Order: sequence, then structure tokens, then C-alpha cells
Amino acid sequence: MDQNDTEPKSRSQKKRDAQALQALGEKLVSLSKEELKDLGLPDKLQKAVLEARILKPREALRRQMQHIGALMRSIDPEPIRAAIESSATRQYLKAREHKKIEDLRDGLIAGTIDLQRDLLEDYPEADRRHISQLIRNAHKEAENNKPPKSARALFRYLRDLSVN
Repeated sequence: MDQNDTEPKSRSQKKRDAQALQALGEKLVSLSKEELKDLGLPDKLQKAVLEARILKPREALRRQMQHIGALMRSIDPEPIRAAIESSATRQYLKAREHKKIEDLRDGLIAGTIDLQRDLLEDYPEADRRHISQLIRNAHKEAENNKPPKSARALFRYLRDLSVN
């Protein structure tokens, strides 16, 4: 039998649990509206989270966060924790993929010929001429200190290739 089943929680433990739920509520406030809808939160909790976004970081927001923590005591927080961790993992993977494409683009513009050959081997459907043209234009723009329009277009093209 677990110790928690026989003895009531101490006041300190109740306080730690309440603070953990409030911290989880703060993470909820940072999620997008779409992510909030996907969680399937109770209406009262979802409304409280949306109201917290409007408040300025002062006393009213602190009280609202405490209210969110109190509302969360009546529901099971584990699905919410799992969804937030899943969201954080997705954001991390998305950022890593973005960085990978940026590095590829920068390498192509820098003139790493092996990179272009490897890219065309990995993505045979890629348009060799279009990529070469974008690279040449990006070089010219960089030399003339113009805005990197072609570099951005190259990034978008590489991102679209990796998505397909």
C-alpha cells in the first residue's frame, strides 16, 4: 500500500502540487489557440486561459494564474502535460529542420559544389537550373549589397522540397 493512501498530504506537499499546476497553467497560456482547442480543455479552463492572455503582467495576471491553477485541480493534468511536451518536441524538431535548411542554403550560396550534387541526388525531382539560377542571383545580390530576395526564394524552394 502506498504511503499517500494512508496519510493525508502535508501542507507543504499541497502547496508544491498547487504551484506545479499553476506552472502548467502558465504553459497553457503560451500555447496557440489551435493547440488549446486540440487539448479539449473544459470550457471554464479554456476561457480562463484565453482571458489570461489579455492581462498585463501585473497583479491581475497573477490572480488569473492562481485561478487557472485552482481550476486545474479538478481535472487530470497528465494529458495536458503530455500534450505540452509533445508540442515542445514538435517545435524543437521544426526549428531543427529550419536550421538544417538554412545551413544547406548558406552552403549552396557559399559555393560548396558537393552540396548541390548531394541535394540533386537526394531530391531527383529538384529543378537543377532553377536552383543554379537562384544561387547565382543570391551571389549577385550579396556582392551588390542588395536585399537577399533570391536567398529567401532558395530557402523556400529547399523547404518545399523537403516537405514533399
